[in-house]
Amino acid sequence: MSGRARKGPAKPLSHLDAAGRASMVDVSAKPPTARRALAEGRIVMGAAAFTAVRNATIAKGDVIGTARIAGVMAAKRTAELIPLCHPLALSDIQVRFSLDEKAGAVHCEAEVRTSGPTGVEMEALTAVSVALLTVYDMAKSADKGMRIEGVRLLEKEGGKSGRWTAR
Repeated sequence: MSGRARKGPAKPLSHLDAAGRASMVDVSAKPPTARRALAEGRIVMGAAAFTAVRNATIAKGDVIGTARIAGVMAAKRTAELIPLCHPLALSDIQVRFSLDEKAGAVHCEAEVRTSGPTGVEMEALTAVSVALLTVYDMAKSADKGMRIEGVRLLEKEGGKSGRWTAR
């Protein structure tokens, strides 16, 4: 919970049926609209591991390039991983990385787009999560104590609720 007080009655959870059981949301009556989501996260590691990732000297190969492909693949398979997600025809998936030497961190952003009846927030979050897990897998020989943190939705656009931006 965010700590903010809610006004009025609580909005019913969309993934529960009338009996309170988990259920996929029926989006068949919703018109398709342009949808976009942007998510981020980072993996923090020791100096030696960071240097090896930055210099592409990890024994398993190109960490950033492999993680980028893993993020794209994960976004495309989100409905297979998250039980009540709809399979979507994604029109664009961009997975970007930046290196923060001072923090010893690899930052990842994933931006996903589609035109459809439901949003792509889960696809963007899944892309970031799997991309960072791939960095961990490839660099764990250099640092088993790496931490994945800060995975969150930054922005979403489209649909009935319009634009939302994290504060």
